[in-house]
Amino acid sequence: MLSIVRKELKLLLKGKGNFFFLLLMPILFIVLFGSVFSSSSNATLTVHYIDQDQSAVSKSFLHAVGQVKGFALKQDTASSKDEIQQVKDGKVDTLLVIPKGFGADVTSGAKQADVQFYYDAADDTVSGPTESVLNTIASQYQQQHVSAALSATGKSTAQVKQILQPPIHIEGTKLSGDNASELDQVVPGYTVMFVFFIIMTMMRSFLGEKESGMLARLRSTPMRPVTYLIGMWIPALIAVLVQCVVLLGFGHFIYGVNLGNVSAIGAIVLCLGICGTGIGLAISLLVRGENQGRGITMLISLGGTAVGGVWLPTALMPHFAQVIGHFSPQYWAQQGFQEVMIRSGQIGDIWQSLGVLLAFGAAGLLVALLRFHHFLRTATN
Repeated sequence: MLSIVRKELKLLLKGKGNFFFLLLMPILFIVLFGSVFSSSSNATLTVHYIDQDQSAVSKSFLHAVGQVKGFALKQDTASSKDEIQQVKDGKVDTLLVIPKGFGADVTSGAKQADVQFYYDAADDTVSGPTESVLNTIASQYQQQHVSAALSATGKSTAQVKQILQPPIHIEGTKLSGDNASELDQVVPGYTVMFVFFIIMTMMRSFLGEKESGMLARLRSTPMRPVTYLIGMWIPALIAVLVQCVVLLGFGHFIYGVNLGNVSAIGAIVLCLGICGTGIGLAISLLVRGENQGRGITMLISLGGTAVGGVWLPTALMPHFAQVIGHFSPQYWAQQGFQEVMIRSGQIGDIWQSLGVLLAFGAAGLLVALLRFHHFLRTATN
């Protein structure tokens, strides 16, 4: 068995493709998406506007919008008709038009002052927050109007303040993860995703043994199937453990991602490695060729990643995807990582994730043992 382990380790180190898919590509993904999410927290939404009223009231309104964190105003000099067309064409995300008479309507209170807000229907992520800010500022003007009306009836300042006080106060309290950020989703997420690319590496190794005649020669030896499978499995497991250590270490030292309890993280990494390589054993002995194996690997890797809450939190996914995600190993691995990294969990808090990952790995080994004799009979002499 030790000779098989040494041989596979040498092949893993020699394979340039293994280094790219298991280490270089996930690091590139972490850098790319880590940079995107890091900068997105400081991103500013630009709101284009045309002030047709040019009154003190309109300028005050625009100033209030510009003071909101994350928003910046940009005045457009073209006609509103041309700018509306720019929004229709997708060249401008949002356009705020303050019509003539806006200031007079606000001051008199005789009629509701209109503000026209145009936005690109294809980009609700920009229009939604902007419209929410505009409605909030409009509510502030409403409170000022009501306050003036109440004062005119003889109400004192304290009485007006009490009347305008909202009947409900929402107090938000963050219970865990004070320093949590989007990178706590990205770093473990892409670590989990690329672990399952080891399936392709293992499949190539098994198919190579089968086609080269090496596997057929084993039929004349007393080597037991489990000995051979463990000998092929250990190098892949070592590769996955190194991969996880490099990727999580990269996230920690480059982006400052908090890893939490090291023992708990180590337990997740070990169980995730057993899971990925166990499934790799099963797939390697089930597929008939590399093309079929590549398709199954992509289905397991990307399909499980999509529904497992690796790319985005499961709470943002449709209900059916959340249900399906519970049957993917990626879901349990990601939940375990976030329990430790964000909620300061210990090994006792992630026992369910560890158990499910080990169960997937054990199931893969069992399938490989049951399939081994058929796989051996098809080996090239």
